[in-house]
Amino acid sequence: MKLWRWLMTPDPQPGLTGRKLGRLLIRVLLFTLLATLLSALLRALGLGPYLDTWWGTLIFVLLLYIPLFRFLTVDTFVPRRLAGRVPAGRARGGAQTSSSAERRRERNRYAGVRKGPPRGRGGRR
Repeated sequence: MKLWRWLMTPDPQPGLTGRKLGRLLIRVLLFTLLATLLSALLRALGLGPYLDTWWGTLIFVLLLYIPLFRFLTVDTFVPRRLAGRVPAGRARGGAQTSSSAERRRERNRYAGVRKGPPRGRGGRR
């Protein structure tokens, strides 16, 4: 179960690291193995002539790739919840804390401001 969790947890570090490439290689190998086994099973059930047509191959590929798209692209797009997160070891050790004015400015950056009533004759009468 740890191997599956390791494969499905996105790596928040940007760029292609050796760890990401290794996980991608393992995912592609597992996907290829699953596609081969599923194709062999369908051929054993007598659906080989249909798989050899262009539309049979298209259906097979779409039914296989769409559900497994997330599995193949775990590290390609980092989820927003992990994008701004700093690993636990770096948060305390080397990072500088910002001043209270900077924190307040960042907190109020997108704060809403209520508008006053319309002025002039642009509104309703």
